[in-house]
Amino acid sequence: MAAERNLVLVVGAYTDSTLAESDYAALKSGEDVGDYKVDGAVVMSRDADGKVSVTEHDTGKVGRGAGIGAGAGIVVGLFAPPLLLATALGAGIGAGIGALQKRHDEKKLGVDLDEYLPPGSSAVVAVVDDTWADKVEEALVKADKRIAKAIDEDDYKKLQEAIAKSEEEVSKAANS
Repeated sequence: MAAERNLVLVVGAYTDSTLAESDYAALKSGEDVGDYKVDGAVVMSRDADGKVSVTEHDTGKVGRGAGIGAGAGIVVGLFAPPLLLATALGAGIGAGIGALQKRHDEKKLGVDLDEYLPPGSSAVVAVVDDTWADKVEEALVKADKRIAKAIDEDDYKKLQEAIAKSEEEVSKAANS
């Protein structure tokens, strides 16, 4: 059996989306040269009306709602479970995300959406091993504020399982 990993959700909040994109590029650059390893990372932007768009690590724009991939889904789900429900993956998760939503509401999971991604802002959100958390947080130099929050291994595994199941259901529905 593999040893449990200590994972951390690292978030940088920005009032300017270009600064978020710049820090995201710096984050990728640090990973590319081997300074640290990122399990998953996204740039999230929230417009004035509250709609969220996500850019996924290494794969480009995944849009609003439908089309979000599993890697981005895990990052989004750990950041703010309610946002995952608005995606195609979230449509298949249903009750599986209910417990995660409850833990988020109790502030044991994720961060406060309105504090770290209020309307008209952006955020860089990354999931990393705690070994790399400080270096990743330091890479987000242009953030207005940053937070690093431990991720419960069980929550991470449950979210992975729920997303994998949801991907299968979405794929079946698309191929019907």
